[in-house]
Amino acid sequence: MNLNLSADEVLNTTRSVRKRLDFDRPVERTVVEECLEIALQAPTGSNSQGWHWFVVEDAAKKKALADIYKTNFMQYAQNPRSAGYAEGDMRAEQAGRVTESAMYLTENFHRAPLMLIPCITGRLDNAPVMAAASAWGSLLPAVWSFMLAARERGIGSAWTTIHLMNNGEREAADILGIPFDEVTQGGLFPIAYTIGTDFKSAKRMPLAPVLHWDKW
Repeated sequence: MNLNLSADEVLNTTRSVRKRLDFDRPVERTVVEECLEIALQAPTGSNSQGWHWFVVEDAAKKKALADIYKTNFMQYAQNPRSAGYAEGDMRAEQAGRVTESAMYLTENFHRAPLMLIPCITGRLDNAPVMAAASAWGSLLPAVWSFMLAARERGIGSAWTTIHLMNNGEREAADILGIPFDEVTQGGLFPIAYTIGTDFKSAKRMPLAPVLHWDKW
């Protein structure tokens, strides 16, 4: 069932959903494939279309991926990013809620009905800036299109990359049979219907300090 949101509504209310993922409701393959068909319309450098979409529904594999994520998250959480924010910065004020929801996802990741790992052909380890930007620019817009399409259908996700830390990407590749030497993973996404669909715009820093016209 589509929510019939306007383009602006979809763009302004597609959130990283963690605590409002419905872990008990199955997600149909047909709906995921519908969202991925839309994702394939995203721009891709030189029309390369080098993306791959790995959807995981096997419980044992989901648990193994969640374990990798949790191990890395526990290390990552020891160095909170909010520590570098100035007093009064809204990002510091929001850090507690973000950490709480991230921990909730960490503890429940394995319960997601589906997981998605978007991949791009080629290895980007130590790639020159232009090559890396071109490759990521050929994958990440499609991933965002997928999330927008999912939002319109009442499905939520969270863009996570923590499983890629340390040796996690290779471990995930071994679990799933992804050819590590030929393909780079772009993240790990829980896929679930959301509990309610009434998401709002997020509080963001103002535009002015980060907007540059003709000079820095």
